[in-house]
Amino acid sequence: MKIADHPMTDKIPVTVLTGYLGAGKTTLLNRILTEPHGKKYAVIVNEFGEIGIDNELVVGADEEVFEMNNGCICCTVRGDLIRILDGLMKRKGKFDAIIVETTGLADPAPVAQTFFMDQDVSDAARLDAVVTVADAKWLSDRLKDAPEAKNQIAFADVIILNKTDLVTPEQLDEVEARIRAINPYAKVHRTQNAAVPLNEVLDRKAFDLDRIIELEPDFLEEGHHHHDEEIQSVSVAIDGEVDPEKFMPWISNLTQVEGPNILRCKGIVAFPNEPKRFVFQGVHMILDGDVQGEWKPGEKHTSKVVFIGRNLNEKAIRDGFLACAA
Repeated sequence: MKIADHPMTDKIPVTVLTGYLGAGKTTLLNRILTEPHGKKYAVIVNEFGEIGIDNELVVGADEEVFEMNNGCICCTVRGDLIRILDGLMKRKGKFDAIIVETTGLADPAPVAQTFFMDQDVSDAARLDAVVTVADAKWLSDRLKDAPEAKNQIAFADVIILNKTDLVTPEQLDEVEARIRAINPYAKVHRTQNAAVPLNEVLDRKAFDLDRIIELEPDFLEEGHHHHDEEIQSVSVAIDGEVDPEKFMPWISNLTQVEGPNILRCKGIVAFPNEPKRFVFQGVHMILDGDVQGEWKPGEKHTSKVVFIGRNLNEKAIRDGFLACAA
């Protein structure tokens, strides 16, 4: 498991903006670029197909816009993404953050993985959050016929449930329930014209291990169990410590074997005689973890892991983790 080489705070934050076609990603991006926040952003847009039109829709003369249009960002373009990010890192100081807008057909996972897999990129940039824009009117239909739409919801740290004015309050509650069934842990904002306070989207530090505890103080509490027909979340808690000699091989093996089915995973676990919590998170088979954040005096040492994915063997995950108890 990779351990961070230097503090996340030194790195340039990168927000991955995703969402199905027509959900309102460009509207949100334009808001980010035009609001008077005094920050400068480098923007990487990816349009699926020969001719990229998103570039023309993105406003804001000060921003650098880089276009990748030789394929879907989730496969061949990963090399392009690394090349553009490498180029941007040489100009560090010229901008405050990077925004990557993916095509509406993209699975965000390979984009997220780039920030763990490429050493040069991971040394200089940190994945801040995956932000998914969802269309309140059409999301339920897309969840039935488009696996990418489900992946985008499952991977999200923040979900902008947009175009709420086009549905009834009952329909809105229903579509949010569908979102919760796929991803119970993302922050959901209901919006029209993607009008969300930018601090709810940018600099979330949702992918910063140091902040999992700070952002989600209730992470270790027993959550509600949600279940979608295809994507499920499995959370298991141990009321106590786990044996690192059992836990590390178990989590490593689980993510290697079940990696393609695991969309996101994260956890906070207690080790015997270790004053700090062990915090980890992962995308498919890539894991990142470290000890950090001391347990408070008298605090109950609870260990909890969460997996979001497809076709997960809930019993095997539950039994496997419980068998790691110290």
